[in-house]
Formats: sequence, structure tokens, C-alpha cells
Amino acid sequence: MKRKPSAEATAAWIRLVRIQSRVLSAVEQDLKKAGFPPLSWYDALLELSRAEFGCLRPIELEKQMLLPQYGLSRLIDRLVDNGLVARKVCEVDKRGLVVEITEKGRELQKKMWTAYSAAIERHIGSKLSDADAVKLAALLDQLGVSCDAVTASQRAKSA
Repeated sequence: MKRKPSAEATAAWIRLVRIQSRVLSAVEQDLKKAGFPPLSWYDALLELSRAEFGCLRPIELEKQMLLPQYGLSRLIDRLVDNGLVARKVCEVDKRGLVVEITEKGRELQKKMWTAYSAAIERHIGSKLSDADAVKLAALLDQLGVSCDAVTASQRAKSA
């Protein structure tokens, strides 16, 4: 029989999920109040701006994003419709497409960072000392390592 989580581990899980939801919601509200689109737009534009040549295949973009993107194709459609990204034929594989950030997309991402960074400070930075933020990041990294191991083993089983 597998070990069940302790009451402490279960309480930590509940707090983690609740806080993540509350903080993301608060950041989204701050962006909205500042007149910006949703955080997922920033996330996609940031990853594209960091990518070599400013473009990624949609599947690569999804893997790079901080936020889960169940509707990535709809998000890309909205970004294209607003002139923030363009779909282009992949130079390596002419059958595939890449998403490329436009100059307008780069400008919006930079403008959004002002409101986003203020929201991070308001909802995280002002509540934790730098030392506590380092401790929290280390604890979350421990969870990330175990999640990465689970994902790798699930991939191996399905291969």
C-alpha cells in the first residue's frame, strides 16, 4: 500500500492551490485596471521575445509559458488579430508554422511589464523579505523537481 499524505502535506497543498489562485487573480485584476490584456498575453509575448529570432512553434511556446494554455490556438488567434504576433511558415519544415512576435507585440510586452512588475511587488514582494522569498523559491523548487520526475516517468510509460 502506498503512503498517504500527512495532514501537514495536505494542508500545504490546500494553501498552495488557494494562494496561487488568489495571487494570479489579483495580478490579473491589476493588469485589467491598468488597461492591459490578460496575463496570458504577456506570458506568450515574453516567451516569443526571448526566443531566438523572436519565434517559436506553437508547441514550443506552450512548453515555455508559465501559465497553462489549454486554448493556445485561440490565444494565438487573438494575438494575430491584434497585430502582436504573426504566423509564418517554418523555414526548417515548410509544413509547420511558427509564431513570431511583431514590433507592436514587443512594445506591448514592455508596457505591460510596468503594471505586471508593480503587481508582483504588491502581492509578493511587499509581503516577503528577500530572504523569505529565497526560502520560498527553494521550497517550490523542491516541488518542481518532484513534478519533473513524475512527468518524465509518465512520458517513459507512454512511449
